[in-house]
Amino acid sequence: MEVTVFTPALEGIKLVKSEQGEILTQPFLDACKHILPVIDKFGAAMALVKSDIGGNISRLESKYSSNPTKFNYLYSLVQVEVETKTAKSSSSCTNGLLWLTRAMDFLVALFQNLIEHADWSMSQACTDSYNKTLKKWHGWLASSSFSVMFSMLSSIMFFWYSKCFCDIVND
Repeated sequence: MEVTVFTPALEGIKLVKSEQGEILTQPFLDACKHILPVIDKFGAAMALVKSDIGGNISRLESKYSSNPTKFNYLYSLVQVEVETKTAKSSSSCTNGLLWLTRAMDFLVALFQNLIEHADWSMSQACTDSYNKTLKKWHGWLASSSFSVMFSMLSSIMFFWYSKCFCDIVND
């Protein structure tokens, strides 16, 4: 397989589940961290997304590091917060995990759009992905911020990414 910016994340995702099928905390977070350099390729326009993902990874890593044995599985992070009635707090790991997975859903949808819609502009690919994944969870201010961010993405990047993604799919 050809090595691309996605190779570390694709290799890392293979290590996320235990033999019992449970999601392992550190390998999951490592796989998510491997996406950050990919987001860097989009430039300053995606800094908000990268910052949000990085912050949520840090929050979850901090909790995991406090007791790696206890928090070996992602479920245990959530379970403890549900039991202590702190899961709904905006600073909870449960909330961080929720937004981390939503951001990953957005990125997967974006990457799919880049592969499947070579005729779309970068802004159109981002907007469609956002509308399918994150928009329902955001208020007016966040939606407006994302609209501005998407308008900053250049068409040149779209062509670079669509070629990169097509090479991955064809391998």
